[in-house]
Amino acid sequence: MNNLKTGILLIALSGLLVWLGSALGGSQGAAIAFGFAMLMNVGAYWFSDRLVLRMYRAEEVTEAKAPELYGIVAELAQRAQIPMPKVYVIPSETPNAFATGRNPAHAAVAATQGILRILSRDELRGVLAHELSHVRNRDTLISCVAATLVGAITWLAHMAQFAAIFGGSRSDDDEGGNPLALLGVAIFAGIAASLLQLAVSRSREFEADASAARLLGEGEPLARSLEKLEMGARLMPMDASPATAHLFIVSPLTGGRGAAGIFAKLMRTHPLTEERVARLRDRSWAT
Repeated sequence: MNNLKTGILLIALSGLLVWLGSALGGSQGAAIAFGFAMLMNVGAYWFSDRLVLRMYRAEEVTEAKAPELYGIVAELAQRAQIPMPKVYVIPSETPNAFATGRNPAHAAVAATQGILRILSRDELRGVLAHELSHVRNRDTLISCVAATLVGAITWLAHMAQFAAIFGGSRSDDDEGGNPLALLGVAIFAGIAASLLQLAVSRSREFEADASAARLLGEGEPLARSLEKLEMGARLMPMDASPATAHLFIVSPLTGGRGAAGIFAKLMRTHPLTEERVARLRDRSWAT
């Protein structure tokens, strides 16, 4: 099922990229965007995990450097029957974590310094069980691919908006293009890319929560950690890219108030933390 989701997401995001290229440069722009999309897909498969880790300045640690973190990952990886992933620490006080890598044999788990400070050992095990569930469920590939392609679409959409403001696009049949139409295409493409990303990411989080609870035999440690992490993200938002926000166990971004806050909730990459906690505590994961 995850392979099917990955394929659909790749096709849809690549199609958006080509459509934007066509809006900016006609058939020539579409051809260039198609080539760019193919290059991005190949690059996302092989290199996106390294790019994400570098983006957050994650440092690989050994058992000697981070014995508790490394030991928990080793224990849970053995219990989940997956290869031992690489372990990284992110120099941020915002409590959060994510997993990345194209498959379980090339996986990495990253935790912030903040999460290591505020969680108990049991709570940290809950978080790491969640992240290793993403690895075992092969969610990490689709997350990295989505982050890479959504970032590219967002960048191209900004370029299209810039072109619309300063003269419109150049198409095959119209030297100047229609600035308003181009602006509409750019806005729609950015929103559509985000919605495609959300459709996959929200369901992944529920499944990873349930898998983590089954791995540990209880859901309470993860439930408590999610409550702490949600509060930490609100008090200390992380300097994170919206294109990679879905990678983290809780969203590192916060919304504003009023209309901005409502829109942020609609576009959030994760299910509501309250709902995740409720599912963990009502033991629906055990059925």
